[in-house]
Amino acid sequence: MRREKTNYIIQSVSHALDVIEQFAGERDELGVTELSKRLKLHKNNVFRLLATLEARGYIEQNKATDNYRLGIRCLQIGQNYLAQIGLLRQARPILERVASASHETALVAVLRRGAAVPLDAVESDRPVRLVSRIGEALPLYCTAIGKVYLAFSSEDEQRELLPDTLTKFTERTIADRAALLQQLKQTATQGYAVEQGEHIAEVSSVAAPVHDYTRNVVGSVAISGPAYRLAEERVQKEIAPLVTRAASELSQRLGFNP
Repeated sequence: MRREKTNYIIQSVSHALDVIEQFAGERDELGVTELSKRLKLHKNNVFRLLATLEARGYIEQNKATDNYRLGIRCLQIGQNYLAQIGLLRQARPILERVASASHETALVAVLRRGAAVPLDAVESDRPVRLVSRIGEALPLYCTAIGKVYLAFSSEDEQRELLPDTLTKFTERTIADRAALLQQLKQTATQGYAVEQGEHIAEVSSVAAPVHDYTRNVVGSVAISGPAYRLAEERVQKEIAPLVTRAASELSQRLGFNP
């Protein structure tokens, strides 16, 4: 029998979130005593929760009053959420058009914690098609949606994002760092990345970067499908131009001015 999710709740985490939520009301700052009364928790417990949240940037202390308020990390996560929602809202109609035009699966992905994560997809209308992997963390170096981020990153960022060892997922995975970096240079030059059975055998994908008003890469648009349908000639003549136009349109919708 499947257990209810409430059975898995960690009380200390729940209490920490309760602390953060107290600052969503009319009060900008709250002290330990006030929080203790509101949450019906001992002052020592409240202080320890505040100290933990402060160390992670979610809460900060006003040295003038000794009271606490929301920290910068809450703003950063809120901005990420708004950007993500804005990206998805603007991307959906574009994905629908791309999927209809190519008869392949179209998707939008973002970078999260060193991995490429698909957020939304419109699947192909063909019987044999790529099944969307929404929310799954995929490696950067052997996926088109990941290579886009690497290609448009600085050398320092690439060193940080690339693992020490490039694990081979298939026979076509590029496990040589020098060869991969050379391919990334080509990707940056041509404006799109190609994956040819490097993460999953017989699956190919083409992706292009999405920029926002800050000119940073905030996502990628991709077309994916069976390798036999995404041969090199079709990629160059049809798929790559379709993907780059879609990424350009989405970038403009997000305020990018080339």
